[in-house]
Amino acid sequence: MPELPEVETIARGLARRITGDVIESVWLGDKPEPLKSPAAEIASVLVGKRISSIERAGKHIVFEITPLERGHSAKAAWIVHLGMTGRLQICPPEAEIAKHTHAILKLRSERELRFVDPRRFGRLSVVHGEFRSTGAEPLEIDLELFTKLFHGRKTPIKSALLNQKLLRGVGNIYADESLYRAGIRPQRRAAAVTRAQLAKLHRALKEVLREAITLGGSSVSDYVDADGEEGFFQLKHRVYGRQGKPCLRCKTPIRRIVIAGRSSHYCPKCQK
Repeated sequence: MPELPEVETIARGLARRITGDVIESVWLGDKPEPLKSPAAEIASVLVGKRISSIERAGKHIVFEITPLERGHSAKAAWIVHLGMTGRLQICPPEAEIAKHTHAILKLRSERELRFVDPRRFGRLSVVHGEFRSTGAEPLEIDLELFTKLFHGRKTPIKSALLNQKLLRGVGNIYADESLYRAGIRPQRRAAAVTRAQLAKLHRALKEVLREAITLGGSSVSDYVDADGEEGFFQLKHRVYGRQGKPCLRCKTPIRRIVIAGRSSHYCPKCQK
C-alpha cells in the first residue's frame, strides 16, 4: 500500500503537470467499490471546474476544485485514496485504457487523468469546502505533541505509529524503518517508551520520511509515481523485508513478527 512518501511523490508529480488544467468530462466505471461518493455527485463537482491545487493529506491526494467563473468562491475537493494498488496516470487520449480503470477525467489540455486499481481498495470521493484529515502530520508535528500521542497507551509502539487517528500517513515500511533507527522494538508498549527514546523516534521518523520522499518512495510491489517511474528508497531499507538477512549494523539476523496482523521487522540486538 502506498504510504506517505509514495503519496507525497505522486501528489507533487501531478501538481507539476496538471495544476490549472480544466476538467471537461468524467467517466466512472461500473464497479461500486471505488466510489465513496455517488458517481453523479463526483461528476457534478468536477466537470467544468479548474484543478487549483493538488496536495497530500495523510494518505489521501486532495485535488482542490474551483469554478471557472470569476466571483464564484465555492470550493470543493476531489479526494483520492490509492488503497493497495491504486495508480493515477496522465495519458494521451489515444493511449490504451488499462484493465481495472475506474475513472477517466478528460482535461482541456487534451490529456486524460486515469485512476487504475486492480484490487479496488482505493476510494474516490468529493467534499464541499475543505477536506479535513484526522491525525497529526508527521512531517510537521513537534516533539511535545508527538510525546503526548503515546502517553499511557498500552498498545505496541508499532501499532500506535500506524494509528491514523494519531499520525496520518505512516505505514508499515516507514514505521519499521523509523523504529530501527531509534533503537526501539516494535512490540514494546507505547507507554513504556521513555521520553528520550520518543525524541529519537520523532527525529528518526521525520528523517526516514524525508529521505524516502527524496528518493521517490519505495517500490516493493507495483507502486509507480505520476510519471510511471519506480521509487528507490527500497534500496535503503535496513529492516523492512530483510527477515533472515544480517543487520547492516551488527550482523544479527533480522527478525519478522506479526503485530495486530501486520508484519514487523526488527533487529533483536540493536532494538530494545
